[in-house]
Amino acid sequence: MSTSNSTGPHGRSTLPVPLPAPRKEPGVACAAAGTAGEIAALVEDPAFIARCAARYRASGFGVPDESEVRSWRASWPHLFTALTRAGLADLRVYLEYGTPGGSRRLDALLLGGLPDGALVLVVVELKQWQTCRILDGGRVMRSDGLVTAHPVHQVAAYRSFFQHWRPEDAPRLDLRAAVVLHNATAEQGAALSAAAPGFADIPVLTAGDLAAPRDALAGMLRCEGVLPAGTGQVAAFEEIRWSPSAGLLDHVGTVLAGQPAFALVGDQQDAFVRIRDKAASTLPLSDLPYGAPDGGQAGRGAIITVRGGPGSGKSALAVRLLSHFMHTHSHSSPAFVTPSGTLRAHLLDATRDHPGARELFPGTSSLRSTAQRSRAIVIDEAQRMKRTGGRMAPELAAALTQGALVMVFLDERQVIRPHEGVTVAEIAALAAVAGRTHHALELTGSFRCQGSKAYTDWVEALLYGNPVPWTGQAGYDLGLCPDPHTLQEGVERATAAGMSARITAGYCWPWTSAKRNARTLPLDIRITTTSPTGTSRVWQAAWNASTELTTPDGDTLAPSSTLWASHTGGHQQVGCVYTAQGLEYQHSAVIIGPDLTWRDNQWTAHPDKSQDGTLKTLTPQEYLPLALNIYRVLLTRGTHTTRIHSTDPETHHHLTTLIHHTHPATC
Repeated sequence: MSTSNSTGPHGRSTLPVPLPAPRKEPGVACAAAGTAGEIAALVEDPAFIARCAARYRASGFGVPDESEVRSWRASWPHLFTALTRAGLADLRVYLEYGTPGGSRRLDALLLGGLPDGALVLVVVELKQWQTCRILDGGRVMRSDGLVTAHPVHQVAAYRSFFQHWRPEDAPRLDLRAAVVLHNATAEQGAALSAAAPGFADIPVLTAGDLAAPRDALAGMLRCEGVLPAGTGQVAAFEEIRWSPSAGLLDHVGTVLAGQPAFALVGDQQDAFVRIRDKAASTLPLSDLPYGAPDGGQAGRGAIITVRGGPGSGKSALAVRLLSHFMHTHSHSSPAFVTPSGTLRAHLLDATRDHPGARELFPGTSSLRSTAQRSRAIVIDEAQRMKRTGGRMAPELAAALTQGALVMVFLDERQVIRPHEGVTVAEIAALAAVAGRTHHALELTGSFRCQGSKAYTDWVEALLYGNPVPWTGQAGYDLGLCPDPHTLQEGVERATAAGMSARITAGYCWPWTSAKRNARTLPLDIRITTTSPTGTSRVWQAAWNASTELTTPDGDTLAPSSTLWASHTGGHQQVGCVYTAQGLEYQHSAVIIGPDLTWRDNQWTAHPDKSQDGTLKTLTPQEYLPLALNIYRVLLTRGTHTTRIHSTDPETHHHLTTLIHHTHPATC
């Protein structure tokens, strides 16, 4: 292997590039597996719980928090007492069973068989609730005020995964489900069942049901007629390579193609055709069913990198390519992976009507396993992936060397945290070492900002080059507001006029989480401004909610942070780079905080003014490029209008020399 010390555009080493070592994965992604009797004997042993937590981590689910472990201790003993008392001790049980990519974790999955050879799967949803209030649309409000999915709807969605992801060569499956609320009353269980009339075959079992006679209990748990699974049946189940059905892919592909946010306009369509054609030579190999002979071509593959700035259409193109693969190359089991939780949440929201869609958008921690089952992987916002030891993320490296076709969309100037990022040069070097074809494409246009490349060029010059006055551009409206009051008034007017409008700011104020039963958000952001007459005014605002805030009736007061940019009510909270990156809205209002100021004809960074724990400990020199990237993201979200206010008077004055003050009535 070469020992060259060449570097990429950010000074990072691009060679040598070691191929990622294979990592042994657990046979089944879960916290524990065994017969009900075996687990029943251990379930209250702290050492067993510790082993479950370790396997949970090894399965790629992350580190279980204390509330998760507490729920295990509270619910598992009730389930296993019921199973053993019902004479089901020999059934195999998987706890915290993970679907591909870890998109869902099933509380418990029971495996057995029928005399005709079919496998029986019983999905069990465990709840510690004593009571809840039933809302509409398959939602309930817990006693602590949290609005969540109706447990019957929830377990039905889990059950449907096995229906829509079962490959044709898999054993025949008999799919069943049950909800166990071991602390609830019979009345509460009856009310929940009545509120889910479309799922009469999914019982809601409460404390009284779990005390039923042995002969009746097995039926209540949906295990009537179920025999213990033999060794061969267990192996057959655990060896299933779950893959999406053609029907699921066609449905989701159609939904994504019809989403306005992912529509292609003008030159975007040309870029789509170029990328599609580059991929075409690899996709015939991808069309082979998983595990089929590949004619000796194993190890070969293609990597396509697509680099482009804000508004160049990367995400829209990435999603439309996914849709294309779903329609025309269903055997490739396409998947879409992004480290952006916000973008992933919007994709899940767009496809929420199909319960089998979630696994098409696995998390980045599951890239290795995704590359093993999917032959066409789209990775968007790749620059947000964490580096390890100064090198690209090992999960990304594994996907690049294992996937038959991997498309990577990135913007090297959207790295916003230390120890993140990847460059096209690094990917090209890895492709060369792995013997893979690499195609590098650039998107140079702007499909946001009304197609105004003049505006995106102006932002680039403002932050990275020599700032120039804004001379205007037909169809795009840039202005400066003297204070955040007029900034917010402009957002309110735009919203009232039917536009999507949002305020974003640098993360320069504390962010207090709202209490569970709160009906308002903490007004953490406070900005004091002084008018030319010397009058001081204080503007207060709330950051976006980390979780959805609702009225007692379940109506949304504030959407969750991941849906803040698109759901109703988001215009009344302030977002930051983590909730805005990768998204767009028509009217953008940006507050440049005290962490970035203009001094002596250059930008100066002040990490001590940041409230981001990862950034505030950096030196000013380390923080400056990240701060510039952060504000570049915020300043390029608006498709029609951008309004700016800086909290630093000297910086704001500098901006007045570049942008005319906008009249308050049009801010």
